[in-house]
Amino acid sequence: MGFAQLVIGPAGSGKSTYCSSLHQHCETVGRTIHIVNLDPAAENFDYPVAMDIRELISLDDVMEELSLGPNGGLMYCMEHLEENLDDWLTEELDNYLDDDYLVFDCPGQIELLSHVPVLRNFVEHLKRKNFNVCVVYLLDSQFITDVTKFISGCMASLSAMIQLELPHVNILSKMDLVTNKKDIDDYLNPVSSILLSELNQRMAPQYEKLNKALMELLDDFNMVSFLPLDLRKESSIQYVLSQIDFCIQYGEDADVKVKDFDVDGEDDD
Repeated sequence: MGFAQLVIGPAGSGKSTYCSSLHQHCETVGRTIHIVNLDPAAENFDYPVAMDIRELISLDDVMEELSLGPNGGLMYCMEHLEENLDDWLTEELDNYLDDDYLVFDCPGQIELLSHVPVLRNFVEHLKRKNFNVCVVYLLDSQFITDVTKFISGCMASLSAMIQLELPHVNILSKMDLVTNKKDIDDYLNPVSSILLSELNQRMAPQYEKLNKALMELLDDFNMVSFLPLDLRKESSIQYVLSQIDFCIQYGEDADVKVKDFDVDGEDDD
């Protein structure tokens, strides 16, 4: 059985930086992971690329040959990947052992997380190849400046959950850039009644019923919560990784002691 993270999130949310920092952390602790680039528009990497979609198709070639724009070209590339799951991807996956750990660095187009089935079919292929898969959804903490943006981020995450139907770990990235962490704490430990009050104050009265329904959806089902990630702290990376490992049952047979961490990923010992 193999293990995989599908790293998704809006453009600029820090997906590639997360993958690079994760690789460095695993090297430090003597653990092997393989980073896979699934972005046909990517150019530079701060991590060694184990598999690269650009060996199958690249955005620059598609835009030049088909006269498509960046977004249309990227969707064409991803659909081409979908058509080649049984060929290119299967051949690439055959190079790895049953217990290998792959991290897929995905493009940030929102269509891939909402209604286009490319990533869903990609995940189904991984499952058929006996991979346990977890979605890692990144949201830039700099984006969370008010309650409306927080709700927007939650809805995007929920859309990805429904589309992919996988264990899901949500991460607030770039916490090292947050100047006032108290503002972020309100969203790491949200109180629905307070958020609803703030939401109603920011929006017109005709949206009050919609606001109430959205908050009830998040509160009643408790489906969306975020872990903070500060890449300056090894303990923060380790805490996030331990949560992901738990979701995909990685290392459950190993006798590993995981320390307790607080919400910032700090060692409580």
